[in-house]
Amino acid sequence: MIAITDYDTGNLRSVANALRRIGAEFTVTSDAAVLRQADRVLLPGVGEASSAMAKLRERGLDALIPTLTQPVLGICIGMQLMCLDSEEGDTRCLGIFPAHVVRLRGGENPLKIPHVGWDTVGRLRSPLFDGLGEDTYLYYVHSFAAQACDATIAQTDYGGIFSAALGRGNFFGTQFHPEKSGRAGERILRNFLKL
Repeated sequence: MIAITDYDTGNLRSVANALRRIGAEFTVTSDAAVLRQADRVLLPGVGEASSAMAKLRERGLDALIPTLTQPVLGICIGMQLMCLDSEEGDTRCLGIFPAHVVRLRGGENPLKIPHVGWDTVGRLRSPLFDGLGEDTYLYYVHSFAAQACDATIAQTDYGGIFSAALGRGNFFGTQFHPEKSGRAGERILRNFLKL
C-alpha cells in the first residue's frame, strides 16, 4: 500500500488521481503508524515552506519522516522540505538531502518567476528515470528550488542549474510534478513503485 502524506498542503487530489491512472492502491493519511507500515510513502505538496514545515511539526511528522526505511518520494514542496533549509520563510527543514533551497533568480536575462510550465530535465542518474531520455519534458510550478549537490539525480537549467530531482538512500524527491507530467510522469511514478 502507498501512503500519501496529508499535512494540509495542496495537490493531494492530483497525486491520488495519477496513482489511480496507473492502477496503484493508496491511502491518504497523516497517521504515523500507517505511514510506518506503508510499502511506499509520498510527500506531495504545493505551498510555502515555513507553513508546510509547521504542519509537519504539528503532526509529529517532522520526526517520523527521516526515520522511514521504505522508499519515500517528495514532490515539489515535499522535496524542498526534505532538504536542509529553505530561503522561503527562513525555514529549517528535515535535513534528509544536503541541499539548500533558494529563490529562483531568473539569470542574466531575467526569466519569469514563478517557473511555470514544461521544461527539460537532464543528467539523469537514478532508476527513477528508467526508460526516459535526456531532455525529457516535465511540468513545473515553483519559485524556489534546491541547489545542485551530491544528491542531485537530475537537473534543469532555468536561469541557472537547480536540482530537478534528489536521491539519497531510500529517499527521493522531484521539483517537477510527475502527477501533471503526462506519460513521462506516469513512468516516473511506476519506476518509484518498483524501487
